Amino acid sequence: MSETLENLLKETRQFPPPAALAAEANVKADAYAEADADRLAFWERQARRLAWAQDWEQVLDWSNPPFAKWFVGGRLNVAYNCLDRHVEAGLGDRVAIHWEGEPGDTRTITYADLHRMTCQAANALTGLGVTAGDRVAIYLPMIPEAAVAMLACARIGATHSVVFGGFSADALSSRIADASAKVVITADGGFRRGKPSALKPTVDEAVSRSGSVEHVLVVRRTGEEVAWSDRDHWWHETVEQASPEHTAEPFDAEHPLFILYTSGTTAKPKGILHTTGGYLTQTAYTAHAVFDLKPETDVYWCTADIGWVTGHSYIVYGPLANGATQVMYEGTPDTPHKGRVWEIVDRYGVTILYTAPTLIRTMMKWGEDIPAGFDLSSLRLLGSVGEPINPEAWMWYRQHVGRGELPIVDTWWQTETGAIMISPLPGVTATKPGSAMTPLPGISADVVDDQGQSVPNGGGGYLVLREPWPSMLRTIWGDDNRFVETYWSRFDGMYFAGDGAKKDADGHVWLLGRVDDVMLVSGHNISTTEVESALVSHPSVAEAAVVGATDPTTGQAIVAFAIPRGTADVSGDAGEALIADLRNHVAKTLGPIAKPRQIMLVAELPKTRSGKIMRRLLRDVAENRSLGDVTTLQDSSVMELISSGMKGGKSEDE
Repeated sequence: MSETLENLLKETRQFPPPAALAAEANVKADAYAEADADRLAFWERQARRLAWAQDWEQVLDWSNPPFAKWFVGGRLNVAYNCLDRHVEAGLGDRVAIHWEGEPGDTRTITYADLHRMTCQAANALTGLGVTAGDRVAIYLPMIPEAAVAMLACARIGATHSVVFGGFSADALSSRIADASAKVVITADGGFRRGKPSALKPTVDEAVSRSGSVEHVLVVRRTGEEVAWSDRDHWWHETVEQASPEHTAEPFDAEHPLFILYTSGTTAKPKGILHTTGGYLTQTAYTAHAVFDLKPETDVYWCTADIGWVTGHSYIVYGPLANGATQVMYEGTPDTPHKGRVWEIVDRYGVTILYTAPTLIRTMMKWGEDIPAGFDLSSLRLLGSVGEPINPEAWMWYRQHVGRGELPIVDTWWQTETGAIMISPLPGVTATKPGSAMTPLPGISADVVDDQGQSVPNGGGGYLVLREPWPSMLRTIWGDDNRFVETYWSRFDGMYFAGDGAKKDADGHVWLLGRVDDVMLVSGHNISTTEVESALVSHPSVAEAAVVGATDPTTGQAIVAFAIPRGTADVSGDAGEALIADLRNHVAKTLGPIAKPRQIMLVAELPKTRSGKIMRRLLRDVAENRSLGDVTTLQDSSVMELISSGMKGGKSEDE
């Protein structure tokens, strides 16, 4: 693939950091040279930002690759680092979480409050027989108890497995079974799109298939009636009655902190295992460096769900380890109106906003008049996470949310990497719209060809990590062989998780999505990401998804699905004219080879609850196959609309 992965998209715009931010930035340009001079000494200095109960004997044991051990012999407690040490330093009255429920109810939780709640939950779990090394499954909505449950597990050395609260009983039961979870923490339900969404029935069904679960702890959130059994316990009758006194015990730096499941290519999900010392070192450092986090003055908001790794690293562990004040929101961004996100920014004076390109493109579709209706002047830094951000969405974000002046940190990392790996530093980097720019200090990322050789500037290939990093996954839970085969077998001595990337003329990194999403058109390898970016750069398009479909002439042909902006006329002849204009626009932007055979104008795209576009389903539509599994879709009716509309989609020269 590497010799011919086309580098089609050119971007020349560049934005230096604001002078005031650069002058006061937490991390300056010398961090790169410092890390290059001695990578392990650099990470050792970052580990010193934490409180350790016992020092380490060795920074990194890489004697048995790919099985790393960081800060060997060191001992610490994650919850102590996130809570106790701030309270002991006199910061108990600082707000830890401004929580807002979807219906509009709010809670203000200080570090002292969060510490008390976590101690009570730790005592309650101990009372239910949970000991260090046991696994606890957490299946909760975005309520403060989700963070408390995670911290309480960390406090007592139990390994948590958070399962996203939108997953089915099948998905939940397979994760409970794989981890042999002893306790499940859930709620009666949560609020979603203006109405209660039940969780307890899903847990009951999942637990009925499991032999390992002894107790279910239930938070009352919606007040709906729930079925009850002997193993069930109300949170308010157990946790809230437990003693608030609890001494955090230190654990080995390599003690398992959490398992987080990602869907595998086989039916069995992959349990990504993260441990304690290295993970907390890198999440705490990257929250400090990438977000330029000033805990005394910033109000930080990461819009992710607790069920994804972003919620683990940049809602719970990274920000709290730094003593930050943050916002946590339960619901959807358009309930009860499309300005809800900006209303929350306005209300709490949010200074740092970390969100997904999907949400940014959705906001583009809704129109710039919505953010314009709120006071966003408190914002000083913007971030994006989850997938490559196309240049036009990046520019819209800067212009309409960032007043045309705020730095944007576009971050690349994965569940497996545990923490941010490639990103601008906000006080250092002159950013380019759509590029994650360069690896962070202490990170050895590269783009290589089929033979594992670095590609020259201007070339494309596979994104790899050449050296171990502190927050790296340690294995796949219970399956070391699968860990080696999945991540370490493609290139000798290098980690590869399936992403394509290119280096521009300056050597800056551009993510091109999964290599599975590369299309082979007339012998040219073309990334879906670049074609999608070209479509979204048209003033009438808010969001696009592109797939390759079998074609008798070219091998694969490009089929595009585009969501028009609210202002676009897509009726009748105007719609046909827009499709023709879009095809020509892509050809002009990227070259004739990238001209889509067919473009469908659609109202929505099939997405998972985390906002990822399900291109597999779009490929089924493009090739007129029956639809595959749609259980993880946020809204399965979207596929019926697209399938029925596909028959009318115009293709090349019809």
